[in-house]
Amino acid sequence: MKHRIVVLGAGYAGANAAGRLARRLHRDDFEITLVNGDPEFVERVRMHQLASGQDLPHRPLRDVYAGTGVRVRPARVTAVDVDRKTVDLTSAHGAETLGYDTLVYALGSTVADQGVPGVAEYAYDVAGKQAALRLRARLSELAPGGTVLVAGGGLTGIEAATEIAEAHPDLEVSIAARAGVGDWLSDKARRHLRGVFDRLGITVHEHADITRVEANGVVTGAAGEIPAQVTVWTVGFTVHPIAAATTLEVSDTGRIVVDGTMRSVSHPDVYAVGDAGIAEGAGGQPLRMSCASGIPMAWLAADSLAARLTGREVPETTIGYSVQCISLGRRDGIIQRVTPGDQAMSTVVKGRTAARIKELICAGAAWSISHPTAMLPSRRRHLVATGEVATGEVETRFVAP
Repeated sequence: MKHRIVVLGAGYAGANAAGRLARRLHRDDFEITLVNGDPEFVERVRMHQLASGQDLPHRPLRDVYAGTGVRVRPARVTAVDVDRKTVDLTSAHGAETLGYDTLVYALGSTVADQGVPGVAEYAYDVAGKQAALRLRARLSELAPGGTVLVAGGGLTGIEAATEIAEAHPDLEVSIAARAGVGDWLSDKARRHLRGVFDRLGITVHEHADITRVEANGVVTGAAGEIPAQVTVWTVGFTVHPIAAATTLEVSDTGRIVVDGTMRSVSHPDVYAVGDAGIAEGAGGQPLRMSCASGIPMAWLAADSLAARLTGREVPETTIGYSVQCISLGRRDGIIQRVTPGDQAMSTVVKGRTAARIKELICAGAAWSISHPTAMLPSRRRHLVATGEVATGEVETRFVAP
């Protein structure tokens, strides 16, 4: 009987894990099933582009994995039982239960309301394709002079505000943050960011602690009310509650606790990658929720799992960062050099050159998923006949962009 590997989620982490496993494991011994709610691969890092009115390429997962041996199952995950090793699914064909021998959990994250009243009722977000399309439709309804407020001064908020302002120059766009907007960046990067905000006419509200979202704006603790016909919520992300409902060991935020190989510390037949897993990176700090973390996590999980199943040495890896890439519309950007522990350094690339670099990185990430067997030589190995796995370790280092 074949060893059944089920990958839940086909975002950057899950899609990369499935493709890498297909290159590592022999089809005669392994069955890889990729479960995803959307039948297409969604470039989540481009959702601000989709929301602003741009069209993105369609990448059907069945076409992506055709000929790789990966079986694609379009379905929504409703529950996981890690003790019985089953996954409950709902699809157009109804409800069913899928069994597994090894699970790769990559269900990602969604928008978090942070306990602020009114977010669910009145705010828009860019955490997924349907959410971005909903915002896109609402923006198209606004008359010239319409007001848009982006809540959140992190990477997602900055990219959403600048993209919307550039694509809709007839709208009044503002951004509000509890602390400073982009305050983790170097001085040089912050100066450039402020220049872009000025050029695009974006109003900045800093130290604005939003306490309530209403139909026509937000209420803050210090700045009073900020009017807006559309509020875009980018204050934070949270994982789906499915993992926390199992017997898996999870963090206080519901992320699956994993070891240095992305394997669950409580259930060795479960791996967690991307936003769904909480792993220690360079400097001993948890990796942040991002594509830059998710892809290296997927590589490491796939390589570690394949090594254990085929009796080879398990890699020992520290995931570190090298840069943070921020798009500021289609013609501007910031490439911030960071330490492996994700702290800003003085080196910055900005302007059109940074925009081109960011585009190359995003396009490369999507290309690697669309060509799952082209990135590395295929060395498909058989399952260890005795069921034993290797315990040796090989020193490796993955550096995330």
